[in-house]
This record gives sequence, structure tokens and C-alpha cells, in this order.
Amino acid sequence: MNESVLYLESVDSTNRWAKEHLDRFGPVGAVYTTSQTAGRGRLGRSWVNAAGQALYYTAVIRVPLAQTATLPLFASLAVQDALKQRYNVDCQIKWPNDLLLNGKKLVGILCEVAPDGRSFVVGIGINLAQPQAYFDAAALPHGTSLALQGVPVDLNADPEWLAQYLTDFGFDRALYTYETEGFAPFRERYKAACVNLGRPVQFDGGAGIARDVDEQGRLVVECADGTHRVFTGEVSVRGIYGAV
Repeated sequence: MNESVLYLESVDSTNRWAKEHLDRFGPVGAVYTTSQTAGRGRLGRSWVNAAGQALYYTAVIRVPLAQTATLPLFASLAVQDALKQRYNVDCQIKWPNDLLLNGKKLVGILCEVAPDGRSFVVGIGINLAQPQAYFDAAALPHGTSLALQGVPVDLNADPEWLAQYLTDFGFDRALYTYETEGFAPFRERYKAACVNLGRPVQFDGGAGIARDVDEQGRLVVECADGTHRVFTGEVSVRGIYGAV
């Protein structure tokens, strides 16, 4: 068992806790809980706690990275692999880093720079066993959990297993390649899972057909006025939700 993976019974935010306790971690470590009371998603969206029914996990990376901007894409592959190993499910990735199962959002990821300016925290929320009522009450019509998708979940064992596997294999082992070579070695695997490709997408400033993800992690969109390479902002994908 990796001793650099810390468990908290409850916490306001695993990302916040990790940033405040960087000295507790070596080059790669993690903190996780099943009760996060004040988390947040991308663009500052609030996170609704599902005590005991989800995994709230933050990886801490304290090594220099050659290509920090693609960390969200790298992280999405780490989670996809962990879910495949534990549950034998094949999640798709909505660029840049949301994981979908059967057309509904299962995982959200938020990457941030730590206060020291050199380290990174990667917050990951995995919906394990929330009922439909949770997503209805939170006004998340496109959200789902593994249990809702018919996947057997062991709430006593799975959070620890996922936290350990993500840390040891998703981040620590894979970082040997990613920290020096960046996204390029992972690009084909990412593209194979990317639900955006070949679909109409809208982005800040335009719309078109997503054709590729380049070596810098940018979404390459073919538009009426030419090719656009999108790296920041929201991208919506027509027809993905509810589609298997």
C-alpha cells in the first residue's frame, strides 16, 4: 500500500487540503475522502456532496512537467484506466477531461497549480453510487453514477482501491513518460476515447466539426472559415448526452 495516499473521513475540499499540506507529500501522492463538503468544479461550479456515495480524490504532483497545459487530458486517461481495471467499463472522454459512461457524465476533473507555483493538484470526483434522486435534486440531468449504469460497486473497498491504483499506476508510473515527453505518447489513446471527434461542436467564438486533438492537447475544429485549434473555454458537443 502506498503510504503517500492519505484518507480523510471528511473534508471541505481535497484540492484545498492538498494545497495547504504540500509538505505531507513526496514527488507523487494523494488525498481522498468519500465526503467532500465544499468542493467545486471547473469554472467555479459548486460541487454537491454525496457522502459515502462518491470518491473525492486529489493527486499531488511535485515534479517538473514538460507540458503542464495537457495535465487535464493526461489525468482523464489515468481515471479511464482505473475504471477499466476495477469495473471493466470503457468510458469516453469529452474534451478535455470529463468522463462519460453510456452518454452521461461519471467523472469530473479539476487541475490547479499549488501555492508554491511548482506543484500541481489534480482533483477527481468519481460518481460511485448516487441514486437518480441525487442528480435530479442537484439539477444535473446529464450526470450518472456507476451504480445507476448497472455496475456493481463496493463502497467499502472501491474508494481505497481506486485511490491507490490512481496514485501508483495512473499518475506515479505514467509520469515517468509524461513528465519528460508530455502528451504526445498518450495522444492516440486519448483520441480513441474522445467523444468529440467527428461530431459538431460549439466553442467560444465558433462552431464546426471536431477533427483531431493535436500534440499540445488542443481540439482541432474544422469550421466554415478555416481550422481552429481550441484550448480553453467550454466546448459543447451535439448529441452526446443520452447516446450510448
